[in-house]
Amino acid sequence: MEYNITIQELANKLFATFSKKEDIEETINTITGRYTILYNKIFILESKDSDELICTYNIDPGNLSMTTVLPNTILVHRKKESNSLYTINALNTLIKSLNNGYADPNYKVNWNDYKNTILLTNGPDLRKLETSIYKIVNL
Repeated sequence: MEYNITIQELANKLFATFSKKEDIEETINTITGRYTILYNKIFILESKDSDELICTYNIDPGNLSMTTVLPNTILVHRKKESNSLYTINALNTLIKSLNNGYADPNYKVNWNDYKNTILLTNGPDLRKLETSIYKIVNL
């Protein structure tokens, strides 16, 4: 599935592309063929809770030739101090679960509880994947 988004929406965003282990080289080639990667690094994460690898990378939106996101790719945010990745939907779901069902935008999440974790949603449910570095690709 591909989403049409504007270049402005891509600014300062971190992408996460999910790939089967056997397809990882093809996925990396597709990513580097489509985008200019900031910092010349792709971090590939693995999780014991998933059979897919997760490629994370920042793109240079000023050099985009296409405005469609690659298949199996989501925009994520990162908390550097705990190396936590999350989608906005997952953050809202997490806050509701920690705050008696109330999505308070001022709620302070203890990010150390989610160190080296990617937070996703699966329908209405929160999905927490503990991650570790599988490989760092230097471009």
